[in-house]
Amino acid sequence: MRKSQHGMITPTQATILIINYTLSVGILTLPRMAANEVGTPDVWMALLISSLVPLAMAFVIITLNKRYPNQTFYQYSGLIVGKFLGLFIGLVITLFFITDTIFAVRMMAEVVEIYLLEETPITILIVIVLWLSLYLVVGGITSIARVSQIIFPLTILTFVVVALMSLGLFELNHLRPVLGEGIRPIFKIKSMALSTLGVEIILIIQAFMTDQHKAKKVIFLGVLVPTVIYLLTLVMVIGALSIDGIKNLTFPTVILIQSFEFPELFFERYDSVFLIIWTMQIFTTLSISFYLASLGLSQLFNKDIKPFMYGLLPIIFILSMAPKNLYQLSWLGDMIANVAFVLFGIVPCLLLLISFIRGKVQ
Repeated sequence: MRKSQHGMITPTQATILIINYTLSVGILTLPRMAANEVGTPDVWMALLISSLVPLAMAFVIITLNKRYPNQTFYQYSGLIVGKFLGLFIGLVITLFFITDTIFAVRMMAEVVEIYLLEETPITILIVIVLWLSLYLVVGGITSIARVSQIIFPLTILTFVVVALMSLGLFELNHLRPVLGEGIRPIFKIKSMALSTLGVEIILIIQAFMTDQHKAKKVIFLGVLVPTVIYLLTLVMVIGALSIDGIKNLTFPTVILIQSFEFPELFFERYDSVFLIIWTMQIFTTLSISFYLASLGLSQLFNKDIKPFMYGLLPIIFILSMAPKNLYQLSWLGDMIANVAFVLFGIVPCLLLLISFIRGKVQ
């Protein structure tokens, strides 16, 4: 792989890429999804259990990557299962990242149109975001990592401030009783496990790391930080609005922030600040997906990456306009999450097994 063409990233940058990729739409929708699935205030326990799922997936992926150092999954999958089957799997993963980009850009446009830029056509918002994303991904993985490094501390700071401000609305009784319906509900972890996925990108980006031996540390922190932020989000939203109060809210986190009242600060739209930072956050998410999709086509067909970047742009734009409403968009998000579980949970296990049987190939 000609790394100079795509750039290199440090383990710290790789960690931040995984964190940013994981922290996207889930911040807005996870409380509602968790409340409807678990149905009790013990959702925070279910979240902790669900965090073991991406860790297990990542362990398999890292083990597989180690057998083919300095190569992305797109490049070594054909060595394991043959050229044509490897091409097919690579194209499926590429399609996954394309669909993920479509979902992210459309969800970002929907939220911005609802809360920030009312009456602005969705089409205009999507065009602007996609061109900005194209400008970023043309610079390669290093450029995306550097932008993520700028956005990451702003994200952390924002969530700390939001958590502190929510203390005025927090009621501990909303998190009680603990295990009131027994231990069974906390194992209803599907929605949370799917929302915390993001480690799958290590399947590709590990090949660009300057020190690939630190992949386990990268994954551990890449799962830990989003888990803590999601946990904080669940606790503060449920503590303020109650488990029953958020079941029918599309974006419970935004509703919570809109409830803040601090007249002495002479500032009313706290949700605007949060959503601006969230917009930057999801922008990095869709840019990562956009880049990985373009990289996949480039490496699978052994061509220059830039024509694929420009070629995917109108395709993503057209398909992002397909969902007619938030319900259809949510359905698309659920489908992506379910496919991710199969594609990055089961396929790497099978390929690792085949790789062991056939022997190590570098």
